[in-house]
Amino acid sequence: MSERINVLVYPDGAENALEAHLAVKDVMNIRLFGASGREDHGGYVYLRHIPHAPFINDPDFVERFNDLLREHDIHVVIPTHDDVALALARLGDRVQAKVAVPGLRQTEICRSKKATYALFEGADFIPRTYSALPAADELPVFVKPDQGQGGKGAFLAERPEDLEAIDVLDDVVICEHLPGKELTVDCFSDRHGVLRFIGPRSRDRVFGGISVRSTSVALTPEVRSIAERIHAGLHPRGLWYFQLKQDGQGRYKLLEVSVRTAGTMNLYRCLGVNFPLLTVYDLLDMDVAITVNELDIQVDRALFNR
Repeated sequence: MSERINVLVYPDGAENALEAHLAVKDVMNIRLFGASGREDHGGYVYLRHIPHAPFINDPDFVERFNDLLREHDIHVVIPTHDDVALALARLGDRVQAKVAVPGLRQTEICRSKKATYALFEGADFIPRTYSALPAADELPVFVKPDQGQGGKGAFLAERPEDLEAIDVLDDVVICEHLPGKELTVDCFSDRHGVLRFIGPRSRDRVFGGISVRSTSVALTPEVRSIAERIHAGLHPRGLWYFQLKQDGQGRYKLLEVSVRTAGTMNLYRCLGVNFPLLTVYDLLDMDVAITVNELDIQVDRALFNR
């Protein structure tokens, strides 16, 4: 490998891709690239933007993607969509660069909420789920796609007729209604299997499934315990995060786990925890140290024009 590390963010137009850009664009030993198969905001932001990149469902995807990697001498790929992460994980060594995912097993589990809940079956942080349509006296319940992100397709069913919107039961997860506070917990695990950082943040305001106002919150023993149990069962590597919501008794229950960059990871980056950069270095078998500024901090986001 050359002295400079060439990193590709793919696709490069979504909010989390823009966060990856801010996280590593000014690092002296990294040359950052972005690629996308469609025209989006990445072309305005990335100095080295690669347009017309192949889509993961193209029949010749791996050949064209490897051509792109060779042309730009890419060492590390940071996927920014769950489906892209899973597709690249399934290709394994056929991708001619290192991919910032912890492994195929972990990526497949995180892509399915049912698989995630099955992995931790019996744990007290797993919400109650229903294998059949719940009775009227069990409502309200929350319905969400098994494979989904950003709250798309999710809804609260308060009446029996609300459940008529469900077409295929296998495609959704029906779980207990969780009326309390919601947290996202950003984590980093190194290649030695050590959980190095746990950072909870509130989801104060959500727009389009993205937390556009978020505040750092204290790490409680309950949240730490959940993070450690997920880490022990899933064995992630690099950056990852999970989402929690309180039930009616104030106990946190797991919503989902993900192994891709989250856009609002910028909150902890401002306190010294640069998740994309840590992941790149760890993926290249470099030891890292994390120094966190112990401050209270809040981030707020708005649409930005170029």
